[in-house]
Amino acid sequence: MTTAALAQWTVQRSSPASRIASGVFILVGIGLFAVPQVFDANVVQQLTSLLIFVILAVMWNALAGYAGLVSVGQQAFIGFGAYGTILLTQQGIQPYLAVVLAAAGSAVLALVLSLLVLRLRGGQFAVGTWVVAEAIAVLFLLNHDLGGGTGVSLQGLNVFAPEVRRALTYWLTLGFAVLLLILLFLLLRHRTGAALQAIRDDVLAAASLGVRARPLKLLLFVLAGFGCGAAGALTLANTLFIQPQSIFGVQWSAAMIFMVLVGGLGTFEGPILGAILYFAVQNLFADQGAWYLIGLGVTAVAFALFLPRGLWSLVGDRLTVRLLPLGYHLRRDTGRRDHS
Repeated sequence: MTTAALAQWTVQRSSPASRIASGVFILVGIGLFAVPQVFDANVVQQLTSLLIFVILAVMWNALAGYAGLVSVGQQAFIGFGAYGTILLTQQGIQPYLAVVLAAAGSAVLALVLSLLVLRLRGGQFAVGTWVVAEAIAVLFLLNHDLGGGTGVSLQGLNVFAPEVRRALTYWLTLGFAVLLLILLFLLLRHRTGAALQAIRDDVLAAASLGVRARPLKLLLFVLAGFGCGAAGALTLANTLFIQPQSIFGVQWSAAMIFMVLVGGLGTFEGPILGAILYFAVQNLFADQGAWYLIGLGVTAVAFALFLPRGLWSLVGDRLTVRLLPLGYHLRRDTGRRDHS
């Protein structure tokens, strides 16, 4: 007996085309290491800023998009990474090594703070992280050995010629960005990726299925602390000067939220796209003052209301191939027929 044609579904993780696309991304990342050899110092410095935005967007998306932890206090780790670099160089440590150690120190800070903030839920967690960030900012503001409210410079990098310093800072920033993207990609490709998304959607339901929510949230919280600390230290290396009011400012969280909401919350590629857009908007309209900030806020709200999956949804929904496949997906094979 012959039945009517039935649509068949195949569980698929990746395809040859998606593996090729992933390979292209890797080649692009390798090619970016040649930027200081091709472009002038100003372009190198601007691209360093862009890579820092990418790091911040990806780290905030890891928290909110995959673990449901909406933080408005990641500037605590940004500032700690920057001032940690200053403290370490004052002890005679080479500046670029100090950047790496300060990022690791930010991860330790995140581990310590997790004992407090991970006990909070929803809005309490958001407010709690902001309060902690403000408290840490006050501590550095009152430390006159670090310049107090007037700020402090990273003088250890003055031994390098400006072109060499910008190139080294760019390479270190690119290295951090690639490392964090790879770590997050591997984490989400693992079964922990599905567990994290289950926690984000409904922590109680996930727990009823045997998912241990707290260790997974702790893992992402520490990873985000490490990444944001690296971003702060790299910002210092890129600009050579920081003030507590700016490096601990809540505008960092506002920027991260904007990049992720516009790019695509809970997607791997979306925050990268959002970071590129934010970088372009900042360079074009940052001199507009308050209107620039109002525009960012209105745009973020509009995306949250009318395009909640972000710009990447407009691209990803039209692709037959997933560029960087995470987890498993159903593919409909309409060409198959069943015969009996």
